[in-house]
Amino acid sequence: MHKLHIVCFDVPFPADYGGAIDVFYKIRSLAEAGIELYLHCFAYGRPQAPELSALCKEVWYYPRKTGLPGLSFSLPYITNSRRSTALLERLQQIDAPILFEGVHTAYYLNHPSLKTRLKILRNHNVEQLYYKLLAERESSVRKRIFFKLEAERLQVFEAQLQPAQVLMPISAADTLWFQRHYKSKKVIHLPGFHPYTEVVSATGKGSYCLYHGNLSHPENIQAALFLLRNVFRSLDVPLVIAGKSPVPAIREAVEDLPHCRLIADPDSALMDQLIREAQVHVLPTFQDSGMKLKLLYALFAGRHVLVNEKMLAGTGLEQACTIAGSEAAFKELIPQLMSAEFGSAERDRRIALLKVHYDNARNAQCIIDVLKGSAQ
Repeated sequence: MHKLHIVCFDVPFPADYGGAIDVFYKIRSLAEAGIELYLHCFAYGRPQAPELSALCKEVWYYPRKTGLPGLSFSLPYITNSRRSTALLERLQQIDAPILFEGVHTAYYLNHPSLKTRLKILRNHNVEQLYYKLLAERESSVRKRIFFKLEAERLQVFEAQLQPAQVLMPISAADTLWFQRHYKSKKVIHLPGFHPYTEVVSATGKGSYCLYHGNLSHPENIQAALFLLRNVFRSLDVPLVIAGKSPVPAIREAVEDLPHCRLIADPDSALMDQLIREAQVHVLPTFQDSGMKLKLLYALFAGRHVLVNEKMLAGTGLEQACTIAGSEAAFKELIPQLMSAEFGSAERDRRIALLKVHYDNARNAQCIIDVLKGSAQ
């Protein structure tokens, strides 16, 4: 039986936001394939989860060093705040390959005691570029300075990933970036893991549009406010905004529009229902970084999906979506899709596309093949 350490940036259950979704369903898929998992979680606000112990041989939790203890002049905050001598000791004690979930968890990537281990780095983004974009779009001066400094530190840190023998970016676009910058490394595109084993989209029609995501994240805040202020203000079409921890700006924008409503912190059952019953998933983004797992949720379980080009960057899913290239295009296409039934032909096309890259069992096997290759 193959063993594997997974070092996670957060407690990945409940799987209620992008990063946690990818990690949790990766864990489940690897466990179902018979891999013995040793899971290490950095905790900062989320409780311990018995659901993880049911899938893993061992699960450990470490406090993240938030605030001043997590700061460093040279290392990114997202990395320096996730260090623990107890983690290092357990990695040393159990001789197994290590999967680092993001540069967030890579503090010990270059530690001498782990030199002989197979080390896989899962790249959720090109973090230096991601934080640079966050800095450009942040309205708070204090946060903008922090994001800019973090991007600079990440640029230095991401130039020093040589100890990882394998890089596994989540998006095709990021894969090309890492292949260009790490020509000596094995770089494997590993698409996002998700809860679906098959497409369950219902045919027919729903009665509302839906945008969902973590509503305290800058990228999602910008997208939600764009829809509320720029698109739906002039449309007489129902819109539901659903997700975690909505900021006051979103609450205020929804209150101004009687045909729009906010569902804050829905549980997984309600979120699944909202996704399943919507007529149009309206999913713009203004950052073409990483893979937006909300897009997979909509395609596996929803009806029509309306996006801009940045949402599709590197996904290969253009044929499964309707693309709006401008604010005016969103306004024009939403009423059209609201009146169009979602049929079996669209669902069949979606099934064929998703089977190519977004099959959890196939993608878990990609990791297992790397483990087998290192054991030979």
